[in-house]
Amino acid sequence: MSATDATFAGSIPALYEQYLGSLLFQPFAEDLAARLKELTAGRVLETAAGTGIVTRAMTTVLPPQVEIVATDLNQAMLDLAQSRLQAPNVTWRQTDAQTLPFEDSSFDAVVCQFGVMFFPDKERAYREAMRVLKPGGRFLFNVWDRLDANLVSKIVSDRVIELFPEDPPRFIERTPFGYFDEDRILGELQLAGFGNVTIDLVDEVSHAPSARDAAIGLTQGTPLRGELEARAPGRLDEITEQAAQALAERFGDGPIENRMRALVVTALR
Repeated sequence: MSATDATFAGSIPALYEQYLGSLLFQPFAEDLAARLKELTAGRVLETAAGTGIVTRAMTTVLPPQVEIVATDLNQAMLDLAQSRLQAPNVTWRQTDAQTLPFEDSSFDAVVCQFGVMFFPDKERAYREAMRVLKPGGRFLFNVWDRLDANLVSKIVSDRVIELFPEDPPRFIERTPFGYFDEDRILGELQLAGFGNVTIDLVDEVSHAPSARDAAIGLTQGTPLRGELEARAPGRLDEITEQAAQALAERFGDGPIENRMRALVVTALR
């Protein structure tokens, strides 16, 4: 993973929220939140909370007696998240999921939506999740399935790679869609101490108003942007239009349907 793959700064958080929230993340956020609905009290820790999409979903499902501590490595993402949600049972805190500043056995659940792929040392992050969970607590997270099962993201990835054959920008396939091997996930969780792990395949469908909206989100609202700007300074809009054209060739000029697949992992302490 590149050192910049987990950097969400500048205009990226706002574009991420505007263009990718509903396209990629909202359906799976609702799925994760629903898996916690039996919690009536206690504390939930969210790591890699981003712009708060799962945080907001949890507040619609969980009662106010459940305290939610939402964290992310990138303060810019948390700033946007906090501007979107202010609730008495939600606390925002900048921190690294690999070095959590919380006491042992202090949370009933740890939740992470499409974040563990960005952790340089996944086993270390899993050990931290295990450490802060109470006995019987659960670590709940999702990761994308292989890129071939997520067509909109694959089309954009393929097009930008085609544009730079000598130095292809592979952020999409390398990081967000690069951690789908169930045996690897299970093995790393077991090394961290989790003995009871289940993995579910979940399919969801979302929609974008246009191919261009989806292309903006993926090329400008993710760290792929840095790769593109480094290779072609001043040409980001042109590259975005190329990605939009590739999507329009497959889906047409109107709204597009985005069929997605992810793995949802539940690990019990």
